[in-house]
Amino acid sequence: MRIACAFDHAGVSLRDLVIETLRAAGHEPIDLGTDDDYPDTARKAGIAIRDGVAERAIIVCGSGAGVSVAASKFAGIRAAVGHETYTAHQCVEHDDCNVLCLGARVIGPAIAAEVVSAFAGARFSGEKRHVRRLNKIARIEAEETERP
Repeated sequence: MRIACAFDHAGVSLRDLVIETLRAAGHEPIDLGTDDDYPDTARKAGIAIRDGVAERAIIVCGSGAGVSVAASKFAGIRAAVGHETYTAHQCVEHDDCNVLCLGARVIGPAIAAEVVSAFAGARFSGEKRHVRRLNKIARIEAEETERP
């Protein structure tokens, strides 16, 4: 799978680890580089997914919160902060998340590698209840996009 990877100034400390973890698991990491500001980092990841350059993205800032907020502004992006393996795989399996947000100041490298692997290895379950909920989210997104 092609996974875009982007890092702000605080997230750059996990850059090599994220890229190497993905590569070792057989994925194709797309290094979008680093930026000083987290909105620019999230923008690069959102555009990569929107334009079909990558199927998913991992974006890293200091806490994970900033890139999550910014990435979620893109239509079709479902971003989640995940600092442990359960959320990292469950957000894909149940919520079809396509962006994992990490905080380099929150998570250490050993756990980060496990979280990245869990996210990259997860697949959406397609269960009816999850599809129903995702359709509701899509309607909210469409309604809000149409608002003046």
